[in-house]
Amino acid sequence: MYGTVKDELAATLREIEDAGLYKNERELTSPQSAHVTTLKATALNFCANNYLGLANEPAVVDASKAALDEWGFGMASVRFICGTQTLHTSLESKLSEFLGTEATILYSSCFDANGGVFEVLFGADDAIVSDELNHASIIDGVRLSKAKRFRYKNADMADLRVQLEAAREAGAKRVVVVTDGVFSMDGSYAPLDEICDIAEEFGAMVFVDDSHAVGFVGDGGRGTPELFGVMDRVDILTGTLGKALGGASGGYVASHREVVDLLRQRSRPYLFSNSVAPAVTAGSMAALDLVEGSADKRETLKANTELFHRLMTEAGFELLPGTHPIRPVMFPGEDGARRAAQIAEHMLGNGVYVIAFSFPVVPRGKARIRVQLSAAHSEADVRACVDAFVAARDAVG
Repeated sequence: MYGTVKDELAATLREIEDAGLYKNERELTSPQSAHVTTLKATALNFCANNYLGLANEPAVVDASKAALDEWGFGMASVRFICGTQTLHTSLESKLSEFLGTEATILYSSCFDANGGVFEVLFGADDAIVSDELNHASIIDGVRLSKAKRFRYKNADMADLRVQLEAAREAGAKRVVVVTDGVFSMDGSYAPLDEICDIAEEFGAMVFVDDSHAVGFVGDGGRGTPELFGVMDRVDILTGTLGKALGGASGGYVASHREVVDLLRQRSRPYLFSNSVAPAVTAGSMAALDLVEGSADKRETLKANTELFHRLMTEAGFELLPGTHPIRPVMFPGEDGARRAAQIAEHMLGNGVYVIAFSFPVVPRGKARIRVQLSAAHSEADVRACVDAFVAARDAVG
């Protein structure tokens, strides 16, 4: 039977490749860092979520090593059976204190965290009002719920109001507004202060996925709720340990105690997935200590972001506006995807590692190279990246 299916799948793969949309994985032969080696080259790395440079930070690595000796390699179980260690409850308490919430629950990833909330909290009598550019994990999580679904235009507060009115007119009992804190393909912020104002007007809860902000956005690195002054007004906050907070794996939901307690009882990705590995848990706690203890890395990250944006603009490239260390370099038009891929490949040959994004990850005609700055980059690294963009543009067109 697979013979026919094989031919169909091969044809689909050829179509993807012919359209210039095929995604090749570049294998690293080094730890994650601002400087990495691949099978082909040594390169400056400008495409990781390693915002604070903690993925290979000695204090984080040492904490993880020590945990292997003290706590073992893995739990071989889910939390409620025999998969909970003091490490897990300690990290949950530490995250709650850091984020200013009553309680926190760990998941094996933020994808699972987002996938495990909606079905538990929102049923057929309820409504979910979601930003159109929300992460795929939110979209998939919403699909698991029987709640009514409403979608508003990206960061459009007038349309949010329209959708909330529609949700109330539909007789929804519980209503939640859900948004990314930072939209990862654009590097733009959700206007959380305005969202909270409108949500409160309609008696709706607010849910924020802050994966691309926790650890480095806001004066204390507490993310977009801190940036917009709404830490006490966001009801459900999800995030990841796999980006700024050490870059390994794991996610969380931080919220009111009743929400977290109910998730422990009914959230399927939590109930049926192994606990976060002890070494990851310990390393994440060490990363959180570093985040809390110094603003130096956040200041370096801000300076690198500003320098890159200014130099690229002066060089004539089209960048989306913003101040987040995600800096999309745009290649619009029908041939944009192919040009972005060619430029990224040329840059790797010149020792700079970036990745091109195109449909279906971003809309057709809006291909881009998503550059991600890190506190681990030096000023010379940033300038070298810009020089590589210029050289690639001259070579590719």
